[in-house]
Amino acid sequence: MADKIDRILADQISRRDLLKRAGIAGGLLAVPGVLAACGSSTTTTTGGSATTAGGTATTAGSAPAGETIKIGFVSPRTGPASGFGEPDPYVIDLAKKALANGLDIGGKKYNVEIIDKDGQSNPAMGAQVAQELINSDKVDLILTTSTPETINPVSDAAEAAGVPHICTVCPWEAWYFGRGAKPDQPSPFKFGFIFAFGVEQFHQTYVSSWPQIPTNKKIGVMWPNDADGNAIRAALGPLLAKDGYTIVDPGAYENGTNDYSAQISKFKSENCEMFNTFPIPPDFTTFWRQAAQQGFKPKIVQLAKTGLFPSQIEALGDLGNNLAGAAYWAPIFPYKSTLTGVTSKELGDGYEKASGKQWNQQLGPSLSLFDVGIEALKASGNPKDKAAVAAAMAKMKVETPLGILEWGKFPVSPNVVPTTLVNGQWVKGTGKWPFDWVCVDNVEDPNIPTSAKLQPYA
Repeated sequence: MADKIDRILADQISRRDLLKRAGIAGGLLAVPGVLAACGSSTTTTTGGSATTAGGTATTAGSAPAGETIKIGFVSPRTGPASGFGEPDPYVIDLAKKALANGLDIGGKKYNVEIIDKDGQSNPAMGAQVAQELINSDKVDLILTTSTPETINPVSDAAEAAGVPHICTVCPWEAWYFGRGAKPDQPSPFKFGFIFAFGVEQFHQTYVSSWPQIPTNKKIGVMWPNDADGNAIRAALGPLLAKDGYTIVDPGAYENGTNDYSAQISKFKSENCEMFNTFPIPPDFTTFWRQAAQQGFKPKIVQLAKTGLFPSQIEALGDLGNNLAGAAYWAPIFPYKSTLTGVTSKELGDGYEKASGKQWNQQLGPSLSLFDVGIEALKASGNPKDKAAVAAAMAKMKVETPLGILEWGKFPVSPNVVPTTLVNGQWVKGTGKWPFDWVCVDNVEDPNIPTSAKLQPYA
């Protein structure tokens, strides 16, 4: 483990210039797009009921006025990244039930109010709802998830206001370096913390699982001309090349491109037996259908940013079978929620029963936000003391559905906890769902069981 951390640190420092050239401020998994839709919010407090502007509120417990902890929760419910926010209402309901009797902290009894906001997959809206939470709702803690477009503007607003905030599901480099932190320098952030995967997790997972299929190690890549594509080109590309892979890059393409014939022709002429892409979902659908029509069928098709959720695979029909995609959580993770006591399997099963939809990997990190946040509030001794909450976060250790998270150990930054990625593959479903996701590699965490070997796409 020490060798791995040393390698991560060395890689991070050596990639400093690469990350700068890549424009990592926009994030590695950015989801472009701006919506003009109106914002919405739901305020939920454990117990009885009331009505507030902008949503509904429920109130319970007998704590006197002013003794309520307010937690803001921001995720993308609408817009291009709305798939990430799909299971959040279910997760928030689990948290509400677990907090129905309030919290005893420092000898006082507190109600807990959850104020839920839609970031709309739009940085401007993320910043706006963060300001609402800070200035109007007077929250004590902000939890935010899913893509740099959502969490970075929320974090910037919270950090400036001195409000503790916890983030997830955004490459940690995009959140940390993308917001001004520098390698080899102390962290500039006093109130913000993140648990999330990074470039190293993609790299390790890919190079561990890909050898399961013999190939010529020539990878055709579709990395777009956006923050994601440029960052991946600069940071991940050289790491793969160092491992002996030949990168066949036809150049950055523009999001929304309709004709990929030139790229497909290059991949075919170079005999690329592997393919990797970080596209917005509609672009991959267009590309992959054209690739099928033009006879490009690599042995390994590794997706990121798209292909995370069942609906994205189902939209491809038979073309979705055997697409590979890494997961940051799945019901097979052998960990549970400290707040609710729910295991990962119970979390996935419960969501499917309640929603009628297939499990979604966002369930794990969204619930983990509440695990971490509530433990920090309790450990602070005074949830109304924002500096005390931040100080508690800096040394927090807590079990979540993603695993046991502990801050203050990562050599790059005490604000960061890198989390696990495991590679998997979408295969024809054997039960009620059109496709099942199966785990094919667990190099990042051997406690997570594998259930299959990577199979050739074609």
